[in-house]
Amino acid sequence: MEDLEDALGLPSVAVTWPIGSGQLFEGIYNRFQNNVILYRSNKKIELGENGIFGTELEGVISDANLKILRNEIELVDGAGNDFDKELIDCGKLSPVFFGSALVDFGVTTFLEYFLEMSPAPGARKTTTGEVLPTDDYFSGFIFKIQANMNPAHRDRLAFLRICSGVFERGMNVTLTRNGKQMKLAQSTQLMANERETVDIAYAGDIIGIYDTGNYQIGDTLTDGKEKIFFEPLPTFPPELFMRVRPVDTMKAKQFQKGVEQLAQEGAIQVYTNEYNEVILGAVGQLQFEVFEYRLDNEYNSEVRMENLDYSVARWVLDMDTEEIKELLNTRSTLVFDHFQRPLILFANQYTLNAFIDKYANVNLIEAHKVKSLIK
Repeated sequence: MEDLEDALGLPSVAVTWPIGSGQLFEGIYNRFQNNVILYRSNKKIELGENGIFGTELEGVISDANLKILRNEIELVDGAGNDFDKELIDCGKLSPVFFGSALVDFGVTTFLEYFLEMSPAPGARKTTTGEVLPTDDYFSGFIFKIQANMNPAHRDRLAFLRICSGVFERGMNVTLTRNGKQMKLAQSTQLMANERETVDIAYAGDIIGIYDTGNYQIGDTLTDGKEKIFFEPLPTFPPELFMRVRPVDTMKAKQFQKGVEQLAQEGAIQVYTNEYNEVILGAVGQLQFEVFEYRLDNEYNSEVRMENLDYSVARWVLDMDTEEIKELLNTRSTLVFDHFQRPLILFANQYTLNAFIDKYANVNLIEAHKVKSLIK
């Protein structure tokens, strides 16, 4: 529990507790429903007012596990956090459940609590106000795009969070970014590896809609008369950069397609320099590894990646390319994002600070402000 709290950065409270572990695992104890579910028989034992300190478990589970369970729960009850639904709702307390997804034990209990604890759909802010889940008109936003969900068909899904109104398959909506009318004829709901067609969905639901390249992360869809834009999703500033190129130049077409689609997914940030070389930006090394794996396995394009000695990125406002190039030195370089907006990569924070001191009149923008300030 302590390791979990350190990793999450917030306190936790145990809802269920394991009885034994490994080959000696015998079930889980639900602290708040005061019952035990046995692992092998899946039998539920209701406990009395004394809980696990009563006689109900004697002879049912091993004496050793019962003694350990009583000692652990006594410690958790005395030193652990109290269950507080309000703190859980505001993200200041994390409930903890024990079980095994591999053998499907304890998962149902977790899902039941998840449904009970999950808040109802709330208001969603727009650039001019907010949208309520009870509003009559349909609205939603794209928060994720995933290509090759089914490699055999090379399909591409945009995941849509419904914010208000009712979704009906086949309805016509407006993509407010460009005013284009879209018909949502193919809609899907996913659970693990299973898919099923969705004919109707409500505020708070998430559905997948077929995408031929029309959608971008953050797009707003609505059938209302007013043109609305939901607040942009947060953008995390890249701290690692690599130059990437295909090993086989004969597969440049597959390479370019893969780079373009993965950039649209938001899986990694893609830039180009004045020589049209592809530069990747990421928060962590794992993003590069995922990119390399997917290019090779989904687009049949093996890539060669070269680390670049930059760690800070800033977008530039109100300057053309030639003006920006005159300000650069050996510790900075100019690249362009997929909207062809210019940005400068700096070697480190010291290099950036020196640039700001020298060119105080240059308007530099951080990543999380780009969408709202650069048109």
